[in-house]
Amino acid sequence: MADNGDDDNQYRIKEGDYVVLKRGEIFKAVQIQPRKKVIFEKQWIFLDNAVGQLYSTTFEILSGGNLKPHELKDTASPLDAVETGTDNRNIVDDGKSQKLTRDDIEALKEKGLKGQDIIKKLVDNHATFGDKTEYSQVKYIKKKKKKYENTVMILKPSCRILAMMYHGREPGKICHLRYDTLAQMLTLANIHAGSKVLVFETCAGLVLGSIMERMGGYGSVIQMYPGGGPVRAGVENFGFPAHFHDTLHEFPICHVNALLAGTLDTSAKDPTAENTHEKQLNLAAEKKQNQPEAEEQGTPEEESMVTNTGDDAGQDVEKTEKDKLKEAKAQVKKLRLEEKQRKLAATAALLKGRNADGLVIASRFHPCPVLLGLLKFLSPSRPFVVYSQYIEPLIECFKKLKECGGTVNLRLTDTWLRHYQVLPDRTHPLLLMSGGGGYLLSGTTVATDHSKPAGSKQAEEPAPKRQKLEDTEG
Repeated sequence: MADNGDDDNQYRIKEGDYVVLKRGEIFKAVQIQPRKKVIFEKQWIFLDNAVGQLYSTTFEILSGGNLKPHELKDTASPLDAVETGTDNRNIVDDGKSQKLTRDDIEALKEKGLKGQDIIKKLVDNHATFGDKTEYSQVKYIKKKKKKYENTVMILKPSCRILAMMYHGREPGKICHLRYDTLAQMLTLANIHAGSKVLVFETCAGLVLGSIMERMGGYGSVIQMYPGGGPVRAGVENFGFPAHFHDTLHEFPICHVNALLAGTLDTSAKDPTAENTHEKQLNLAAEKKQNQPEAEEQGTPEEESMVTNTGDDAGQDVEKTEKDKLKEAKAQVKKLRLEEKQRKLAATAALLKGRNADGLVIASRFHPCPVLLGLLKFLSPSRPFVVYSQYIEPLIECFKKLKECGGTVNLRLTDTWLRHYQVLPDRTHPLLLMSGGGGYLLSGTTVATDHSKPAGSKQAEEPAPKRQKLEDTEG
């Protein structure tokens, strides 16, 4: 029974969890915090009442922004016992078919009527609703449900849900990476638990989080990042446990060439240490120069200096406090630098073996120099995949890999996704859909031996045959 309780507990919403709010096709990732106001679709809500409920539960938004689990009532559908027309040719959209005004609808809301009851009132007071076809009636009710049913669903974050959220709201942040293309990347790169994967991405951490989710907290992920630090906003939305982050390492892309050449210095050095030492020497020199002048001026003005001792003491206290703050800040900065250098050294040790199991690149930068540099860290017979929103950079990568060698099974593919509406007597593609999902370049590394020329082995092979012929003749 205890095991069943633990299994059930992982599917329940807890305080501090990262969740995804869903209404229709709109998603938003938030964190469950007590009495925190969350704005979703121009409406503010509180998520406190969601704690303890199961994921994928639909909640009704009450007055005041509180949530209540939505109960499905066994009431009759607005379409029950409603006649349908054969076509819509005689319906005139003059705006006078609906008898209820906006004030009447607001009055119904104030009385406490729910969304389904309001929709039923709208159907009863619609003059031409019975003349519409069945398809038009369903479309009308679907539109009104979206407007008047005040509900929200809380989902557990996953790579598919977060990819759909980013692609629907902010596709530019993830380089217009579509969720089906992301699934192909994870498959082509053979992401699995216990592997060592190199990742270079500028997709807000979505690709990195998807790889960590598929690995399940086993193995190691090395994030190669540009700039001053890695971007992991998307990783936080996954809400991984602490042991997932223990498998995550980081390495700046600017140090790759130094690591390959063996000139990377991973010792902790404070870049401000030399500057501070020079400043101290300069201050000491100035004090020595000013001491004689201070002694000469001190003898005739002893009385005035005695009167100002109180002000000088206050200034000395302020100076000591400022010095303490500066020392504390310098100490914190030094500790951060040492921690950064320690992580750099640990990641460099992982990369020196050049035995990575996979490489994934999805960036807004040109992928060719990054790909050629990072391929050297892969073991032979290991997959790699490169994503780009445009095909021209991948064509250049394809040609370079063909010239350099060391890779086989190169494939440049384009993904085409099409949604269909499947309903009785009205199955057809959706009118609005994604125009393109980007391009993928995938392949496999192979071992290359450049120590011998290509024709040396062929020249050595005939020698044993000649020797055998000579023995037979003798």
